[in-house]
Amino acid sequence: MRKSYPEPQRRAFVFLRLLILSLFFLNIQQAQASDGKALFQANCTSCHKATEAKLVGPGLKGVKDRIPAGDWVYNWVHNSAAVLKSGDSYAKKIFDENGGASMTVFPQLSKEDIDAIIAYVNPGVAGPVATTGPTGPTGEKPVTQGIDPLWVLLIAVGILLILTLVLRSTKRSLKNVVNEKQGLPAEPDRGVWESFKYWCEHNKRVVAVIILYFVCVGVKTCWYSLKDIGVYGGTSFANKFDVGIDQDYHPSQPINFSHKIHAGDNGIQCVYCHSGAEKSKTAGVPSVNICMNCHKGISETANPGSKEEIAKIYAAAGWDPAKAAYTGNTKPLVWNKVHVLPDFVFFPHSQHVMVGKVECETCHGNVKEMTTVKQFSPLTMGWCIDCHRTTEVKMDGNPYYEKLHAALKAKYGKQPITVAKMGGLDCAKCHY
Repeated sequence: MRKSYPEPQRRAFVFLRLLILSLFFLNIQQAQASDGKALFQANCTSCHKATEAKLVGPGLKGVKDRIPAGDWVYNWVHNSAAVLKSGDSYAKKIFDENGGASMTVFPQLSKEDIDAIIAYVNPGVAGPVATTGPTGPTGEKPVTQGIDPLWVLLIAVGILLILTLVLRSTKRSLKNVVNEKQGLPAEPDRGVWESFKYWCEHNKRVVAVIILYFVCVGVKTCWYSLKDIGVYGGTSFANKFDVGIDQDYHPSQPINFSHKIHAGDNGIQCVYCHSGAEKSKTAGVPSVNICMNCHKGISETANPGSKEEIAKIYAAAGWDPAKAAYTGNTKPLVWNKVHVLPDFVFFPHSQHVMVGKVECETCHGNVKEMTTVKQFSPLTMGWCIDCHRTTEVKMDGNPYYEKLHAALKAKYGKQPITVAKMGGLDCAKCHY
């Protein structure tokens, strides 16, 4: 026989269910709100900024006002080469404006994922980013913003609380009327807080379930926050700790060496200073002797503060510019490492740079525009795996892949050959 609970207890159960459902949907809403940012960090930051500034490709802020209507953006992200081949004028315009650089394709991203990314770089946009319509230069129809579901939820919870207080007061009044007719004492007015304590004391199982729920939610939130160290550029809970490894990590250096001046303005190749990138696991920090190859004859430039900074190079190398001779009194420089991978991760620069033909900017960003270098990419395992899944291996004209290329083409035909199809997702590839 089904157990019958008193009316107040039944009402308490109903309220508890509504509260748990509200918190559940709030948690879903918060997770959905962060999807766009996480997807952008994992897929787009190598080539695009969330602002209007150009990186490798154009900045994505305001992109919803530039792209053609309909499914153009989805087709472009999934297969940009096919859109170009179709003769699309806007695709050709983008291709030409960015020096003929091909857009990396992301077939694994759903339409909802793409919408979430564009909503992140264009705050306030909801729903599909491109629709047909009579307005705008590309035939776009402005997106009408709906009411934020979070506000709807908060209003609903507020109404529920007010209704609960009203019903509580009504119940007490009716109870006192009945007690008066039956000659019983009036029910005391305990107040909201005392009533809450009284309810908790007489509904210990329900209170235990609520506490357990919040403990589980807290543990889940903390776990995912700690798991995502380095992903959100210091905005997550875990990144409030000084972990030293984070996207946009930008330490000071003993010499204010400007990559913009050397790699950008003067066009010095990355491998001139970081020669290990082509030959070994690590790119290597150049010795001060590399600097002296040029600065024996360059003690000052037109850039402010250059004389003082170059003097630090001379002190490190033990060079007397007045006598044009080495003194032997060296003061080694201690550079602060920017890109730090865990010891259990094997990342060979030579395999990526020489064999994979990966450009330095893919992982390190547009260093030619940086002064002191900062960490550009998240360098998380998910970020690396996503690159292995989506980046097509450049096999043409690469003798390393001649035999393997033929075998893979026979197996996959015209499908893009990614690192994942070559065993690039095996754990032992990076962890051994």
